[in-house]
Amino acid sequence: MSFPQFAFNNVRRNARQYFAYLLSSSFMVMIFFTYAVFIYHPDIENSPMGTMTRTGMTIATVIVYVFAFLFVLYSISVFLKSRNREFGILTILGAEAKQINWLIFLENILIGAIAIVTGIASGMLLSKVFLLISTKVIDMDELPFYWPVKAMLLTASAFAALFLVISLFTLLFIRKNQVLELLKGTSKPKTEPKTNLFLALLGVVLLTIGFTVLRAKELDPTGLIIAAVTGIMGTYFFYSQLSVWVVRMLQRSRTTTWKGTNLLWISEMSYKIKDNARMLFLVTVVVALASMSTGFVLAMQQSVKSVYWDNPYALSYSYYGNTADKKVQEELALIEQRLQSEGLAYKQADVESIYYSMLPKGEYSLSIMPQSQYNLLAAMMNAKPSGTFGENEALLAETPIAAKKSKGALTELDIELSGQPYSFSLENRTDRIAAVVYSGRLLVVTDNMFEELREQIDNKYGVNRMRQFILPASEGLPEKDDLETKLGLELSEWNRDVFSEGYIQSRAENYYTNKQGFALFSFIGVFVALIFSISSASFLYFKLHTELSADQAMYRSLSKIGLSAREMNVSATIQIAVLFFIPILVAALQSLVVLGPILGYLDVPYVSGPVLVASSAFLAAQAIYFLIARARYIKSVNGMMV
Repeated sequence: MSFPQFAFNNVRRNARQYFAYLLSSSFMVMIFFTYAVFIYHPDIENSPMGTMTRTGMTIATVIVYVFAFLFVLYSISVFLKSRNREFGILTILGAEAKQINWLIFLENILIGAIAIVTGIASGMLLSKVFLLISTKVIDMDELPFYWPVKAMLLTASAFAALFLVISLFTLLFIRKNQVLELLKGTSKPKTEPKTNLFLALLGVVLLTIGFTVLRAKELDPTGLIIAAVTGIMGTYFFYSQLSVWVVRMLQRSRTTTWKGTNLLWISEMSYKIKDNARMLFLVTVVVALASMSTGFVLAMQQSVKSVYWDNPYALSYSYYGNTADKKVQEELALIEQRLQSEGLAYKQADVESIYYSMLPKGEYSLSIMPQSQYNLLAAMMNAKPSGTFGENEALLAETPIAAKKSKGALTELDIELSGQPYSFSLENRTDRIAAVVYSGRLLVVTDNMFEELREQIDNKYGVNRMRQFILPASEGLPEKDDLETKLGLELSEWNRDVFSEGYIQSRAENYYTNKQGFALFSFIGVFVALIFSISSASFLYFKLHTELSADQAMYRSLSKIGLSAREMNVSATIQIAVLFFIPILVAALQSLVVLGPILGYLDVPYVSGPVLVASSAFLAAQAIYFLIARARYIKSVNGMMV
């Protein structure tokens, strides 16, 4: 038997051990390949979303590749530790260190070659479906199938280089241990897990710093970096120190520990958490990143929908000049001509507003509008008018999404224009009319007060003039072929191509453009999240399989002194469940804590719902992986019970 045949037989006989690793690697190759198929498609450049789509897919391939490198490196290191006894036997039989290195190198290259071939083959089978689904999700014209030679070459060369480098890296993991130490393998008695009080307190301090920075009023990129670093370090100390300390405290509770099989699984967990601290930390970070990314996209999608529903104005033309300006009249006439040529019934109204920023004193900005113009818009939309109020009274109207962002109703408001202070007592109202301005917050004052405030503005850019066009209410969200969407895209493109006096905004065009962008990120994120999810389950499966022989020996010994199969199943299930689900729960909590300030910084009010949806999806996937891993583990251990 030749040496390559020996390496091949080693892989074949350890198929069960390598299965999860090979499956995850093949899946990464397949996703990388399908993204490359999209990137090199000959028709992608001619599509409206082509540049953005290609950029997004390129970023996704880089993320997949970097994560694949870390995943393979970690997996190989775990495998090598589990094979110490095998290396010890080979050493006794006369194998030299360079021969063992060559054996490991050949095995890694063989597994990598199988992963590349199966990944590209499965990617080829699914590429047509991938192109079809991706164009439907992103709402692009259908891309025909083509023979992806460039994608195949890129994928094969990239992952061949990856597995080659990893194979060379693995040689550094092989320590020059004594034969006796190698033969003991993973069966060496474990020392009692201990905690370092200083490191435990440091973990608490780091997590507190990260939480405090995220809750700061003025969150900036530097703050995010500090929160990320302290949060990641604190999470590691949580698993390596704090969690062990919690289990030790639980062990001291006799009423809990000395009850049924609790003594068995609690004692075992103190060892397993300490041994698996790095793995649990890695799974938590991976799931938290995926959950935060998914939650962010879902929150932004919800925000885009809400902005559309809150806006009753189909088209808005904003300008700083005068309605008598010839250029303004020509552009307004063009908009009206296009609406009439499409046979659309519409209403229009000219409004003025004064932009006022409350950022130095408060936390948001608003625009000021005269009462008569607000009532005109209310009459056009069959809404409630402003009512009557005095010179020092005002109505604060907010769109539903702006109201969600507010931290409570204001009863009084002080503003200052050109050094002149004004105070108003307020009536609060949630009304879609406020979408007439970008902030969605509208301060309605009497006409006389508005004229007085306008006199305080020392330049023409302080007063924004708009003409709002209201179309009949539509059912559902706008699609690509809807008339309002087509018209909005046409007018917005015209507005960008010519030197316009004003600025055209279309609610359908804004919604559709944002929808396409987030649909692209969502589509990319789904596959990246799948990789993270499957890989995190693979990490856990590797550790269970590595510790299986030691656990089998322990449960066999316990069965001889009376432990039943049912009691063993309960104890093992609790331990596996802790390893599988604690990282998900910690990641969900981190996602909720981190995403809140980030979305608040972006003025997006939806946090809890998207995070819960994303975390629930990972929890459901993890539950499936848990059931599979538990079934295989219990079956293996049951075979050793007396």
